Amino acid sequence: MARHVMALTAEDDIFALLDNCRPFEVVPSEPLISIVIRDKAPLPDVWTEEWRQEEEGDEIACGHVDGYPLFVFRSRGKMAGWLKCDSDYHSATLTLGELPKLAIDNAMMIVYALATAEMNTLLFHASVVCREGKAYMFLGPSGTGKSTHTRLWLRYIEGSRLLNDDNPVVRIENDGRAEVYGSPWSGKTPCYVNEHYPLGSIVRLKQAPYNAIRPMSPVEAYATMASSVSGKRWEKSIADGLHRALNSLTATTRLWQMECLPDEAAAKMTSGTI
Repeated sequence: MARHVMALTAEDDIFALLDNCRPFEVVPSEPLISIVIRDKAPLPDVWTEEWRQEEEGDEIACGHVDGYPLFVFRSRGKMAGWLKCDSDYHSATLTLGELPKLAIDNAMMIVYALATAEMNTLLFHASVVCREGKAYMFLGPSGTGKSTHTRLWLRYIEGSRLLNDDNPVVRIENDGRAEVYGSPWSGKTPCYVNEHYPLGSIVRLKQAPYNAIRPMSPVEAYATMASSVSGKRWEKSIADGLHRALNSLTATTRLWQMECLPDEAAAKMTSGTI
């Protein structure tokens, strides 16, 4: 996963829930991130909530307890689990609830995004296809049609393949190039591809009764990418790391605004333009 290594400590039966991680398994080495998984235990009675995200019945609440970062995962009223991290997010303890798979996936994704935020690494909310040796990312709020548009590419644009359908990783290399990696987190589409490609372009999608595409200004591009990247922007070190990586992307990558229908013509317009 973008050359970073994560270790999990748990009973053997937990690892049956990690099939999405199998393609990314590496020879054991000193891990950057470690998560200890334990069975059910009550959530602390007193903790401070800072932020909450709800999407399609799933909920992540973020806060702190006894000075340590805390994340609580729920889905449709059920407690999936809760995660307590150290201050730099390089180690954490995950307590499982009624939905262990959801808790493990959320925990891994969160600690990965936060621990690598100062390493020129960005976890995007996007769908991405690869074609002719480059990766093309499609951004937009949930329900915009990112997955629909990439499926149109797969159907109508020869040589297209899906790299990730929800959470690709972008890493800024030492020479300034942006490289897009597959990840173990791909939303509702089981696409777990351990491959990476240079970033070709980024397109922000918007539903419309017509097809039209235009380049974004640098300010638009930065704001668009910032709203699609995971991170705790109220923590200075994380915010500074994200800002440096986003600045680099803004300077080196062309971003486009695509207003479109969910049709073949839209896919051919984006592919022909970008």
